[in-house]
Amino acid sequence: MTATTRTQQREETRRVLLAQSRRLFAAKGYAAVGLSEIVAASGVTKGALYHHFDSKAELFKAVLTQVQEQVGAQVAAAADAEPDPWAQLATGCAAFLRACADPLVQRIMLIDGPAVLGWHEWRAMDEANSERHLHEALQSLIDAGILPRQPVAPLTQLLSGAMNEAALWLATTADPDALPDTIAALDRLLAGLRAA
Repeated sequence: MTATTRTQQREETRRVLLAQSRRLFAAKGYAAVGLSEIVAASGVTKGALYHHFDSKAELFKAVLTQVQEQVGAQVAAAADAEPDPWAQLATGCAAFLRACADPLVQRIMLIDGPAVLGWHEWRAMDEANSERHLHEALQSLIDAGILPRQPVAPLTQLLSGAMNEAALWLATTADPDALPDTIAALDRLLAGLRAA
């Protein structure tokens, strides 16, 4: 077996482990999924799992990273499709809420993420992904005079916190109008930030 083939097999094993873990964590929640269930679903041994991940928590963190990156890509694609900087912000924020309305995303990213990794580590991951993009978008709007000049860090934290809380609320409500109503409320909130 060549080194290239071994590398490809390792990459495929990792990919399968992540895919099966994501499916199981999303369906059952982190606490209800055991490593034996993950390896059985993946068709690998526990040794193969431990070759890639030191623990179930490390495996979960890799799954969470994957979910955050996919949500970030969805948000960026929606925002980038808009030619106007203000529309980019509003569309990106709405895309975040839509992505978080997916129960599979909610369970991994919003419910189990902070519980499994702890608040500080989860916040650091959120900051490295979606919050960084929000900060950049707000700074661009301030620089363009679309938003009044102000410190961007607290504004980023406030909007990020509001959207995360809204996403958590969406995860628990049975109201069929919750998502469109939340996006409309967010649009009104954002409109109030604009420079006169």
